[in-house]
Amino acid sequence: MYEHLLFSTVNAIASIVINRPAVRNALNASTLEELSDAVERVRVDDSIRAAIITGSGDRAFVAGADIGEITGLNRSEGESFARRGQAVFNSIEFLGKPVIAAVNGPAAGGGASLALACDLRIASSAASIGAVFTRIGLHPDLGATYLLPLLAGFGRAMELVLTGDMVSAVEAHRIGLFNRVVPPDALAAETHALARTLAERSPTALARTKLSMHAAVGRTLEDALARELTHQLALIDTDEVREALKTPKSTR
Repeated sequence: MYEHLLFSTVNAIASIVINRPAVRNALNASTLEELSDAVERVRVDDSIRAAIITGSGDRAFVAGADIGEITGLNRSEGESFARRGQAVFNSIEFLGKPVIAAVNGPAAGGGASLALACDLRIASSAASIGAVFTRIGLHPDLGATYLLPLLAGFGRAMELVLTGDMVSAVEAHRIGLFNRVVPPDALAAETHALARTLAERSPTALARTKLSMHAAVGRTLEDALARELTHQLALIDTDEVREALKTPKSTR
């Protein structure tokens, strides 16, 4: 059904696998559209009680936006791409079912934001995570400026977004970005075990609890997304970005 995703359901758990291993599961417009559709399938199917999002292979969870697609975008095109991503991430937050990220490798840029947008994150010990936007002259987006301070605290989040550094799974767990870190060969089993536990809980209780937890934060993801978009669009068609995208830095 999908070109860039694998979607399956077993025992009330949906698995969404971003399947672009040749580009380290980077997000392009088509993948975002498919991810949006997959999240909607989870939402409307009452037989699905929890969902897992992961990347295919062992090279990356999601390496961020597809550099080949975003290179050369003008302001209008950049806005269209960013808004498509925002819609997907908002849909995960407001999905009345728990979503677990199984972080199987580096989660960089938009990939980090995707992992953080999920309700829980279980990571392979070989994983890493980072808001690498400034490495290519861009502003953090897709919720990074909202989610990183929320989970890691303002000071550590500020360091991460300004430096664009990747942090190891162990460090990400220490500062609260990852809920659990497990050996690579245990990631699938550990994630599915947690998903099964959640699938056994009252779906109405989980839905209302998730909404209350987000509301209790006292600020909205929509506000952060709007602010990020304004700054991102001011940068996306600059010479600095075009030059940086020609020789993107490694996320490892």
